[in-house]
Amino acid sequence: MNKQEKNIKIDELASLLQANKNFYLADTSTLTGININKFRRACFEENVHVTVVKNTLLHKAMEKTANAGFAPIYDTLTGNTALLFGEQPSTPARVMKEFRKENSKPTLKAAYVEDSVYIGDAQLDVLSALKTKNELIGDIIALLQSPAKRVIGALQSGGHKLSGIVKTLSEKEEK
Repeated sequence: MNKQEKNIKIDELASLLQANKNFYLADTSTLTGININKFRRACFEENVHVTVVKNTLLHKAMEKTANAGFAPIYDTLTGNTALLFGEQPSTPARVMKEFRKENSKPTLKAAYVEDSVYIGDAQLDVLSALKTKNELIGDIIALLQSPAKRVIGALQSGGHKLSGIVKTLSEKEEK
């Protein structure tokens, strides 16, 4: 790869990093060719884009974006590095976690999710538990509806009690 090709690749990586708020760096070094293809297929099914990158080119692309939040990730850029992008922040972590039920790799090197940096494979459980935007909206709606449902239930039960009392009193007056 000559210098011009490297500069083009750095520009492509920089534009990918700027376009995506979430990305993961994974180590796929000991996976066989068959298992790498299985992993790529699992990622494709979940709309997760996977690309293997050279660490030096990725490092230069991160520097080019001028995002200071990438600095802690620089130390993880060693060995094989696969770059994963997903629409939802937790999707790549869920795919990795599911794939690791049968394999020891890929391991998480680092993740950049919504201006937060997660370093190390121990963070995979935390990242896979992140809720999607639609799940959060559903939780908020449920929380907002809960007090209203309780008030309506109390008013309805109170109405039934009140009508029962009135009915009992009217029956006693007739006797």
